[in-house]
Amino acid sequence: MRLQSIRTRIEKAARTYGRNPESVRLVAVIKSVPIHQVREAIDAGVTILGENYVQEARAKISDLSDYPISWHFIGRLQPNKAKYAVRLFDLIHSVDTLKLASELNKQAVKINKIQDILVQVNISKEATKSGVSIQDTQQLLEDLSDLDHLAVKGLMTMPPFFNDPEKVRPFFAALRELRNRLGQRLPHVTLNELSMGMTGDFEVAIAEGATLVRIGTAIFGERK
Repeated sequence: MRLQSIRTRIEKAARTYGRNPESVRLVAVIKSVPIHQVREAIDAGVTILGENYVQEARAKISDLSDYPISWHFIGRLQPNKAKYAVRLFDLIHSVDTLKLASELNKQAVKINKIQDILVQVNISKEATKSGVSIQDTQQLLEDLSDLDHLAVKGLMTMPPFFNDPEKVRPFFAALRELRNRLGQRLPHVTLNELSMGMTGDFEVAIAEGATLVRIGTAIFGERK
């Protein structure tokens, strides 16, 4: 496991760009990772685990219930899985429609929970990617303000894949600029978090303001 190396790189990137390393948190992505490897990561100091699939998460959360872990959902979420997501996850990164948000709110009401969420923005305008469009993000945030069992914490994006991290930089910068712009227009909405950056580009994401970096392969190796 390469966890210490990743931690060192996160800290170095933060300091290089004049940021407090503690302002960047590592979400260890455990999609398809065997449970024994997940335990090793927790024992080595991981405190946030990110999962892409509700069904896979249910088993792992049950197996790891003794550990004080924060669970984040980072995949595409269908409204019919909202009930489980609200029960399982501390933060849902991928809310991109009012329909999904309304269902999450309804399920959160049932268990008297305020569900923390991020709004996923399709910065790259790729048809294959989930996320609200840049131009519709403000309206979605305004609509979410009416849902009293959801708490918006920030924005998330998944940029296109490039072998050169510098080619990804404009997409990260665009999300930060959108966050700053909307923060001024919507002072009642909390947009502290920027979830962006993965194994191949997290240092550039940190340079552009990421507060949550989602890293799997660089910690656990290629998925089997």
